[in-house]
Amino acid sequence: MEQDQTIHQYREVITRCRLLFTQKMSDYGHSWRILRPTSLTDQLLIKAKRIRSIQVAGTQKVEDSVDHDFIGLINYGIMAIIQLEISPCR
Repeated sequence: MEQDQTIHQYREVITRCRLLFTQKMSDYGHSWRILRPTSLTDQLLIKAKRIRSIQVAGTQKVEDSVDHDFIGLINYGIMAIIQLEISPCR
């Protein structure tokens, strides 16, 4: 039963990530394809640092949902994987 719940939660989260990714693609097109893997790594680090600082401080100055930062981590990670398939770092 718990496994079924986990799978359901996973699918819900991936659906949210995919929806946001699709919306951003509609707004900005494929502009992210020019980003180097290091730029995507920087974006991942920025998101992770923001999440960490909110968790440590317990407050935030901008009332954006931390959920969006976690979704950003997933989507930037996917972008990085795609970019690495095109031009692997050596």
